[in-house]
Amino acid sequence: MIRRSAPLVLAALLLVAGAGQAGAAGYRYWSFWDRDGASWTYATEGPSTARPGDGDVQGFRFAVSEDSGDAARPRGAADFAEICADTPAKKGDKRVALVLDFGTAADAPSGETPPGPRTACARVASDATTADALAAVAGPLRYDTDALLCAIAGYPQAGCGEQVSDEREPAPGKDTAADDDGGGPSVGLLAGVAVVAVLGAAAFRQARRRGNGR
Repeated sequence: MIRRSAPLVLAALLLVAGAGQAGAAGYRYWSFWDRDGASWTYATEGPSTARPGDGDVQGFRFAVSEDSGDAARPRGAADFAEICADTPAKKGDKRVALVLDFGTAADAPSGETPPGPRTACARVASDATTADALAAVAGPLRYDTDALLCAIAGYPQAGCGEQVSDEREPAPGKDTAADDDGGGPSVGLLAGVAVVAVLGAAAFRQARRRGNGR
């Protein structure tokens, strides 16, 4: 019976692991995207080194995410012809369409309100980087000492890629005494441990019954 109970115990252990990760931290930052056909792909290099071509569409999204795998994509229209309709081509220059998504109130730093999403068409020199294009239409920009892009059009006013809790605020009226930040385990983790304990005890009792010939 112990062998038969092993999958259940394993499942419970996975539950515990998942509960322990429920409060995983994320980072609040501007992510950088390339438009590939009808979809966004996470950029493989930073805006200070990327050199878009004439007619390219690139996007930026401010949000809280753990990594590039779960980063939120820019929202809104991303059609080059529409974004750059009022910006005529010029010999020796290139036009880059930019989609700027300042994110949601849930992702905003405390005390700040995100501006609405917007688009802009940057006409820059043919060898310009994405950072050059961004500076031409969405200043002021802010960078940290490691050249990480911290703010576009002055948003946010402070902070740069800071780590934040992924946990949401509790619903009004919820008793949070057992879930405070005093260093104790979370309710989810305790529940998972309890499940493991119950399954382990059941397996042990069944094994004793079989050993006693019952």
